[in-house]
Amino acid sequence: MEFIKVNKQHEKFIALIELNRPKELNALNRELMLEIRDTLRELDEDDTVRVIILTGGQKVFAAGADIKQMATATAIDMLNIDQFSTWDQIKKTKKPIIAAVSGFALGGGCELAMTCDMIVASDTAKFGQPEIKIGTMPGAGGTQRLTRAVGKVMAMELVLTGRFISAEEALSAGLINKIVPAELLLDETLKLARLIAAQSPVAVKLAKEAVNNTFNSTLDEGLIFERKNFYLTFASEDQKEGMAAFVEKRVPVFKGK
Repeated sequence: MEFIKVNKQHEKFIALIELNRPKELNALNRELMLEIRDTLRELDEDDTVRVIILTGGQKVFAAGADIKQMATATAIDMLNIDQFSTWDQIKKTKKPIIAAVSGFALGGGCELAMTCDMIVASDTAKFGQPEIKIGTMPGAGGTQRLTRAVGKVMAMELVLTGRFISAEEALSAGLINKIVPAELLLDETLKLARLIAAQSPVAVKLAKEAVNNTFNSTLDEGLIFERKNFYLTFASEDQKEGMAAFVEKRVPVFKGK
């Protein structure tokens, strides 16, 4: 990989993807997104990986899309490039993805973080959708995921003004899970990843699917979907092991079967 670093076994069951365009502040060019897409496909099929962490490092997550690639493009150019198809794989990934965000997460960087399932942010993190300042608007989910996370009025303000928000404001608005010191970002994200990796991989996948289905269904439809996935867990060895371990007062050993 040229634009990302991948460690499939950063520690047991946890894979780490790190954006690696430091001179460009991890600007998201098409090549980088293709590498993320291909890596996520591989990790999703790897039974030794249960949780994925996506980070940009301590200084910056991603300062936005690579504007140089788009500055002179026409609408037809953008349509033919179909650059957002690479983002679809993030949404399709069955395993949990945690974004570890430090420094700027702006434009496409903010959208990339929001596409993940959880966000742990450092105290230096800044989030925003500043596309309006260069004559365009979010195109990788910024208007949709941000609104669902923080509500209409705040999302409207951020999208229409391009204002950045701090980690504290993002936490208060419900955009992120927690704030940690920058030097402890990866350590604290790993703590969350370990908690998830210790659970049944089967149940985790089904639970993630059910939570995500909330945004595409009514309450009644969502409850039906949830119940079907709940019933499905009883077809797994992990459910038998988990309940047996509870009865026997021991730690369960989940195998993802």
